[in-house]
Amino acid sequence: MSAVSVVTLAGVFVVVLGVSFLTRPRRSSTVDFYLAGQRVGVLTNSWAICGDYLSAASFLGVAAAVYVSGLDGAWYAVGFAAGFVPVLLLVAAPLRRFGEFSLADFLGRRLGSEGVRLSAVGVVQLIILCYLVPQSVGGGITWELLVGHGVLGLSPYATGVLVCTAVIAVVVSFGGMRGTTWNQAVQFLLLFGALIWLASAVTGDDFRYGAQVAELGDQPLANPEPTADGDWELVEEQNHIDGDQPAVFGQPGARYGELGQIALVVTLGLGTAGLPHVMNRCFTAPTGRAARTTTVWVLLFIGAFYAMAVMLGTSARGAIPEAAETRPWLQRLTVDGVLRVPEHALPVLGRIHGGETGLGLVAAAALIAAMSTVAGLLLASAATWGHDVYERHINPRATQRQAVRAGRMVTLLAAGAAAALAIALRPEAFTPAAPSLVATMVTWAFAVAGSALTPVLVLSIWWRGTTAAGGVAGMLTGGVLAVGMFSLGSVLDAPPAVGELLVTPTLVAAPAAALVTVLVSRRTAAPDDVEASWIRMHGTAADRASERLAALTIADRRRGRRPRAR
Repeated sequence: MSAVSVVTLAGVFVVVLGVSFLTRPRRSSTVDFYLAGQRVGVLTNSWAICGDYLSAASFLGVAAAVYVSGLDGAWYAVGFAAGFVPVLLLVAAPLRRFGEFSLADFLGRRLGSEGVRLSAVGVVQLIILCYLVPQSVGGGITWELLVGHGVLGLSPYATGVLVCTAVIAVVVSFGGMRGTTWNQAVQFLLLFGALIWLASAVTGDDFRYGAQVAELGDQPLANPEPTADGDWELVEEQNHIDGDQPAVFGQPGARYGELGQIALVVTLGLGTAGLPHVMNRCFTAPTGRAARTTTVWVLLFIGAFYAMAVMLGTSARGAIPEAAETRPWLQRLTVDGVLRVPEHALPVLGRIHGGETGLGLVAAAALIAAMSTVAGLLLASAATWGHDVYERHINPRATQRQAVRAGRMVTLLAAGAAAALAIALRPEAFTPAAPSLVATMVTWAFAVAGSALTPVLVLSIWWRGTTAAGGVAGMLTGGVLAVGMFSLGSVLDAPPAVGELLVTPTLVAAPAAALVTVLVSRRTAAPDDVEASWIRMHGTAADRASERLAALTIADRRRGRRPRAR
């Protein structure tokens, strides 16, 4: 381990733990622990959402996907960025106006059913687990490259998984939403700064995106694959649109056919609105307008981020073969100049342009990306279990302190489960049907979210007729279809078009979930308070003020008092 590696790791952990200590909640209330008192400003919240959303799959995975398959990898950037458009237009402001603790809490209260709440809790936990594991994998991959040593007899990869997960579990359980929010805001600024530095360094070295794509397109696209005798060899990729032609870096078809490209973007785009760790942040904004404004800022930041990630993945594909000819350390990571682990693309590019310091900076950013998202996921898990299960079903008479303690315990259990699965799914033992391991695994989380939660969430916000029975049926339909399809896609040797649709199933599962929700809802009764809920979500300020006044008047009459003058 070099001195730069030591300083990098120490710096990351000091910043993370220091921010958590300085911003820890002063009171043990559930509103402070889960929602930071609902007093998070627009810019801070936008930075925190970016820190939450721009995970290891974004920082390492998007560049890796572009590095491996060119234009087809760029669809990940398009889908991840486009996901905030439906959030902005359909979800953010109404969700905040309704004002609850979590997505499960919102659906349970909006549809007036504990069955809906518990069903949503189960879906949320599945999404969180699918999202947690690849973040832990990203932390292990980065530690393995940066440090190269394990502790207590563990491999470097397993050590990285455990250390990163343990640090963030402590941060979340100690700092709650307030500490996590400021941590994620600071972490996003550091992550964004590292990406800007690397993009500037690459551009300063005469990199031009168009020229690089044209140069890479002069020869067939080939990537390393393990052989039967344990060695590695370069294998040419076939074009999925025209199977008689080899794949080319700058043209579509290296990984996905036409249907597969659409299915991937739809899966990622719809999945964002159902991600619990992202959507729970709508509840931390002071008003619905603030939630919508925050989303606009998020769109601007992540658009710039993904543009740089695509550019750097392209730069790595051209720069690494040339650098491998003269750098022995890089030859150990490559096969004929092509990286065996695509997620190493950005850290290697950082070392090429900045030496050990550049490697340390990019690796620190990768660790920050993984840890920041893990923090948001653990807090979302704590909110659903601590508030929606413990407070409402296990111990309804729980004090605020007991509820917060239950949430903290859940963060530790969820972190342990994710770390165990990440260690079991070693990167070299898993060959995904897509360009990047972490990007592939995160796609599963988006598939479940976009298939099971997003259709029911959008219908609950925008259709008065949505019922509890319809919501449960829709969530079960979307969730079962999504999990079943991508599970089959991972094991079946299906034709390319079928396989692509199976591993990105939201194009099929989301419409099915919406249809089932509507059909069942039409045969069952809507909640009695649907009009009041509608006004809370969509009414003007005057409407909501009148609704509050009416509620106060009714309450006064029930107490036998004269109505309050307003």
